[in-house]
Amino acid sequence: MDTIVFTDLDGTFLNHDNYSFSESEAARLRLHQKKIPLIFTTSKTKVEVEQLQQAVGIKEPFIVENGAALFIPNQYQGLDFPFLNTSENYAVLPLGVPYSEIVTFYNTYKSEFKMYGFSDMTDEEVVHHTGLSLEKAKFSKQRDFTEPILLEDETVLPALTQKALAYGFKITKGGRFYHIIGMHQDKGRAVKKCVEIFEKLYKIPIVSIGLGDGENDIPLLENVDVPIAIQNHAGNYIRLTTNQEQKSSFKGAKGWNEMILKNV
Repeated sequence: MDTIVFTDLDGTFLNHDNYSFSESEAARLRLHQKKIPLIFTTSKTKVEVEQLQQAVGIKEPFIVENGAALFIPNQYQGLDFPFLNTSENYAVLPLGVPYSEIVTFYNTYKSEFKMYGFSDMTDEEVVHHTGLSLEKAKFSKQRDFTEPILLEDETVLPALTQKALAYGFKITKGGRFYHIIGMHQDKGRAVKKCVEIFEKLYKIPIVSIGLGDGENDIPLLENVDVPIAIQNHAGNYIRLTTNQEQKSSFKGAKGWNEMILKNV
């Protein structure tokens, strides 16, 4: 292993409107042929990623809930991970805080800041706000670390951000929702830790490629060797502090396919 691909899902590997990844087939085949790990790096939950991996036909490490935890399948590529937490199916590197702590903060201030989070939404409301099927909406509510929220009035965001900081949390923005997450987690930190783990085990430098379309993907792109901004559903691109990112010509899975074939 000398290359790893880290990818956001919604609006990047998956189309924003229909969640399809069919247009990425050529690039996925290229990665498979070259034995390059495809690591989903997402705001989605563990069970959502497991379902998507099954649909795509892969079993790779993955990063969930905006960098809250890295999951590596047990005996992945014949390797042991004794320095990580272990569960029945995975070696786990937790980086976020427990969901119960996030929800306590949310419940305390939801009225003051007019927040409406997943923990208060019915399955049908999640379907309405996400366009997911009812089954997938239920999976998206099985959270371990973070709370997606809608804000009735976004002008409260600076004050909410300061309040979250006082509790050791922060607010990040995804494609559809804001997310209340732990202060010391983001996609970039999780990506960096993942690369360090595999460089330690393989004892070789690893080239990291990252793809994303939303603000919460900026830390991801700023911590990889090859940052790629996918055109978002509005036709725009996220901007890095260095402005060194490559940019796709297309949105979603088509743009993802384009840029993987260009770089791998």
